[in-house]
Order: sequence, then structure tokens, then C-alpha cells
Amino acid sequence: MSTTKTIKSALISVFSKDGLEPIVRKLHEQNVTFYSTGGTEEFIKNLGIPVVPVEDITSFPEILGGRVKTLHPKIFGGILNRQNNATDVQQMQEFDIPQIDLVIVDLYPFEKTVASGASEADIIEKIDIGGISLIRAAAKNFNDTVIVPSVNEYGLFLEMISEGNGATTLEQRRLLATKAFHTSSHYDAAIFNYFNTDETILKVSETNCQVLRYGENPHQKGFFFGDFDAIFTKLHGKELSYNNLLDVDAAVNLILEFKNDAPTFAILKHNNACGIATRNSMKEAYLDALAGDPTSAFGGVLIANGKIDVATANEINSLFCEVVIAPSFDEEAVTILQEKKNRIILTINNVPLPNRQVRTCLNGILVQDRNNITDNKEGLKNVTITTPTNQEIEDLIFASKICKNTKSNTIVLAKNGQLIAAGTGQTSRVDALRQAIEKANSFNFDLNGAVMASDAFFPFPDCVEIAKNAGITAVIQPGGSIKDELSINYCNENKVAMVFTGTRHFKH
Repeated sequence: MSTTKTIKSALISVFSKDGLEPIVRKLHEQNVTFYSTGGTEEFIKNLGIPVVPVEDITSFPEILGGRVKTLHPKIFGGILNRQNNATDVQQMQEFDIPQIDLVIVDLYPFEKTVASGASEADIIEKIDIGGISLIRAAAKNFNDTVIVPSVNEYGLFLEMISEGNGATTLEQRRLLATKAFHTSSHYDAAIFNYFNTDETILKVSETNCQVLRYGENPHQKGFFFGDFDAIFTKLHGKELSYNNLLDVDAAVNLILEFKNDAPTFAILKHNNACGIATRNSMKEAYLDALAGDPTSAFGGVLIANGKIDVATANEINSLFCEVVIAPSFDEEAVTILQEKKNRIILTINNVPLPNRQVRTCLNGILVQDRNNITDNKEGLKNVTITTPTNQEIEDLIFASKICKNTKSNTIVLAKNGQLIAAGTGQTSRVDALRQAIEKANSFNFDLNGAVMASDAFFPFPDCVEIAKNAGITAVIQPGGSIKDELSINYCNENKVAMVFTGTRHFKH
């Protein structure tokens, strides 16, 4: 039997009619018989094209306010019958079941209804039953039946029947079946996630995919699954790479810590801040962020918590950087930054990030809640005789925000609202501190009066001793070691202020 099938009959039941007219007209030119229900039936009639109501086949009207229309053996028999199966052929004749060669469906917009904030009653009514059943039935029987499962496939299908004069190949039907099961599984996942309250069950379905140039390295394939355009508006530049996206993610998470602060500018490299400062103007913030490590800033990702003006753009323009992100830009500032044709310019929209984080691990995945705790003045506990000054408190909170968003083990040194240096991703916290001190010294920063933040507690007093000898006068850490008193005693003996937050901020 030929694997090429000519469409002679079609059942159409869709929510979205956008783009449906040329399909109906093309099929009508090829003498296809139409079956339909409700609004779709009316749509086809209004085109002046004959259409057979489904109830004429089933001898049963729509019931329950339209909840039951197509759920009938004569409909599903017409879709699911195997044309090379003698028993199926015999039963089709016995029960007077019409052959249905094509099914076109577009489901009720469940996700859009949820996103709109509609009432639960309205949401429940947007759970499609007949449509999802038609999709699965036609997709299962792709050997004989064509399925067009959503408005997204109207264009592809029109192209197929135009080129094939109303006929489809087995490969085309299998392709459409694949898209059908993608549509149905995503739809079911959305419904499940709406109802689900069990945190031990995870269903993820993402329909938006961007094929990247490659992954972390050129020999690795890379893909981004997500709605990038919901978070950003791209104003200029080349396509983002896998590594760009990781840095952009780190930059966004970091700058959110400073969302309501004075002008703050950060420069990131390999997911860690190499410079960040809070100042009275964005230009000053950028210049002092750059001063934190002008070497690492080369090729980095830049992000601001407020508008980038012309003065700031002129300063940025002399630096080679991959990405510049801000909530807004002066029009002239964009023109200046566009002088580098590959530089990516993004405005960030006020869109909440997911509350759960997912990553692969071994032969499975790890899921955790987002670290939504930001240390603040009210949560600090003074544990030493010497208490931090107001300026030191400001710097301690500033350093803590950076520390939270830096790879562990980490130590962050800050002074006067500026990142002086950070030790990142070290196997020892002592090594992280020494790295930070060495880096600060290499850029001629004066550590006298600087503060230190740690992502976790100090099991021994070695870190506070090294910090004191470098000139650091105040320390912020979570506390919680059975040997906290050793660090506290050292600070008391050497007039170093130390505060506990009670919150660890590991980042692996």
C-alpha cells in the first residue's frame, strides 16, 4: 500500500482561526469534505464552503454547554481506523463510520487564561477534553491520518498540501504526529503544574528553544530553553552565546540585590563580579566598578540598576565588553554603544525569575528553592565588643550581597561602596582570603578600614587574623561554627567588629 495519502475528508475544530482560511480554501479546491462543530463550523460556512455538522454523523447534539461535541465512536472510529486492517474496514462499513483523513485542532488557551489572572472557574473551562483526545487519536494513527495540532503548524501544513496537491507522505505525517504529542504533553504538563502542590514531583515542559552557536566550547552543542524576550528587549548586537547567557544570568541575579539602591554598576566575568560600586551617579559607579579589576573587565558583561546615560555610555564605549544591560538607556547612549557592531545591548524588563532552580546532576536533576534571602541591617547580630560604624555597616551589607552571588568558597573585600577584591571558587576559605588580599594589593587598594564578607562560617580564627593584619576592621559572616568563640575572641582582642547574619550563602 502506498505511504502517500490524499486527503479526502477533514475534521476541523479549532480555537484560533488565524491562518485557517487559506487552508480551508486550498482543501476545498481539492474537493475535501469538511466536518466541524460550533464556531469553527460557522467560520467555514461564512467562507461559502459546505461543511457537515458533527452531530449529523453522530446523531447526537452538543451537550453540557459544549463540553461534549466530538467524543463519539463514529468520530474516533473515523480517525483511528487502520485502512490496511480487514476487521477495521469491515466495522467501518458495518457501523456506517465516515473516513476522516485529516484532523485540525487548536486547543483552548489554558496557559494564557492562567496567566491572565482569570478565576478558577474560567481556568477549568479552558481545559480542553475533546480537542486533546482528537490530537492523540490522529497522532497515534499517523500511518493513515494527518494531524495539525495547533495554530503554530497551520503554515507548515498549508505548505505541505500546496506542494503535494492535497497528499501527504508518511514522513510528513510522522513529523506532524511528533508535533502533536509535543503539543499534548506540554498542555498536560501546564494543567498538572496548575493543580500540583506536591514539591516532590517535577514536570518541566518548555516550548521556546534557541539554538546557540555552541555550548561552553566549540565542540559542544548548545541550546537555550526559555522565553528570553520576556525578560529582555535586545537593542543591538550579535546573538548571545551559551557563556554569554550564563554571565547574563549571574549579572541579573547580582544586580537584583541592588534594585532599590543608589546608582550601582557591576562588571562580571565567568559568573563572578570583578567590579561593582554604588555611587551618586551611574558614571561614577561604572568608573569605580571598572577600577576594581580593569584587567578582568575586558570582554565582560556589564549591568546597571538604573538608566545608562550619555556620560556613562561614553566611558563604557572605550572598553571591549560583550554585553551591556540596564533597565533603560538614553537614546543617544544607545547610539554610542552601537558603535561596536557586535556589542549586545539589552534592556531588562521587570519580570520575576523562577522561584526554583534546576540543574543536571549525575543521571538526574537537582532542584532547590531560589536563595531569596538578602542580608540586611535589621538582621545583623553584633557578636563583638567593637561594633561596626554606620559606614562599615553599609559596606558589610554591600559585601554580603556580592558574596551571596559569588562562587564558593569566597571572601569579598569592600570599602566605601566599592568591591576591592574577591577570592572566588577556592577549596579553602583561607586561600580565598589570601587571593582577595593579593588582588587588592595588585591594584593598589588601601585595605585599611575595609570590610570582609564570607559565604560561610570560620571554623578557626585564621581568616580574621589574616584580615586584621591586612587592615580590615569589620567582618560579616553567618556564624554557626562550634568554634565561633575563637574568631570572636580574636576580634575582641584586636578591636575588629564582627556581625553574624545567621544565613549561609554557598554558591556552587
